[in-house]
Amino acid sequence: MNAAMNTSADTGNLAINVHGLSKSYGGRAVVDKVQLQVAKGRICGFLGPNGSGKTTTIRMLCGLLTPDAGTGSCLGLDIIKQAEQIKRQVGYMTQKFGLYDDLSIRQNLDFVARLFELPSRKNAVDQSLERLGLTARQHQLAGSLSGGWKQRLALAACLIHEPRLLLLDEPTAGVDPKARRDFWDQIHLLADQGITVLVSTHYMDEAERCHELCYIAYGKILARGTEAEIIRDSKLKVWTLQGEQLGALLEPLKSAPGVLSVAAFGNAVHVAGLDETLIQQALDTIRHQANIQITPSAANLEDVFISLIASAPDNFSKDDVQQVQKIRQKVTA
Repeated sequence: MNAAMNTSADTGNLAINVHGLSKSYGGRAVVDKVQLQVAKGRICGFLGPNGSGKTTTIRMLCGLLTPDAGTGSCLGLDIIKQAEQIKRQVGYMTQKFGLYDDLSIRQNLDFVARLFELPSRKNAVDQSLERLGLTARQHQLAGSLSGGWKQRLALAACLIHEPRLLLLDEPTAGVDPKARRDFWDQIHLLADQGITVLVSTHYMDEAERCHELCYIAYGKILARGTEAEIIRDSKLKVWTLQGEQLGALLEPLKSAPGVLSVAAFGNAVHVAGLDETLIQQALDTIRHQANIQITPSAANLEDVFISLIASAPDNFSKDDVQQVQKIRQKVTA
């Protein structure tokens, strides 16, 4: 699959434009020569398993980490020489809630406004409360909020200084489906206003709401494009199995030559790979079971995602092999 980034002829239209971005820890490349371009006003989904390099990349983009190698810009500012200026124009939402539990919603937002030295803090806080529907709860302690309301508060804090770029690191982890939907409605409103969003997620329904996607694993970009482009370019062949007692077939199929992924979808199982002949040979071993129906299917994003991770060369040492296997088991479960 072509992992090259789509570049714009007009680089002035790019909110993110980095090349060869790399970062290593303990001799292992956590981010390895990443190239990423995102146009202004676009929502780019950043997908990959835990430990794939998403958070490290995001932190380098917003000036919190200095790359070992690579060049580029965010919002037209050099990611190395102008990192401090980038921080003031970017909203960064971390994986974990990072505000103060023992302060109220208003007090937390006022604190963030002080950090950014906003000239009219009260107006900025009032507008932020109104924008995210937090006015009625403004005096409630942050520690007493549910996951969805904490998420709103965190987003309000990210937006209070009116950034032009949002970097959101798994912002909807642990919140209910309605809160996730409300959050994404807000993200699309922000994009319509010209704000660029790079958001990491594990949810395929959220990935489908992004304008474009970027798959990363073991520090390397594996695929880049719109949902339709990624599915098309994967050239993945998928078959759907339906019937009884499919669970007993999963492990033998996973170990069959040419099979990249075997994943359950409700009462069906998707078997995917690139070599149609090898997949057919694997399926031939179970075709004799009369209670199983096998039909060709169109690949979806989850099929592609699982297959990409399964086929990606990892950058772990021998001591980390067991951890890699655990990650892959979780992804394919």
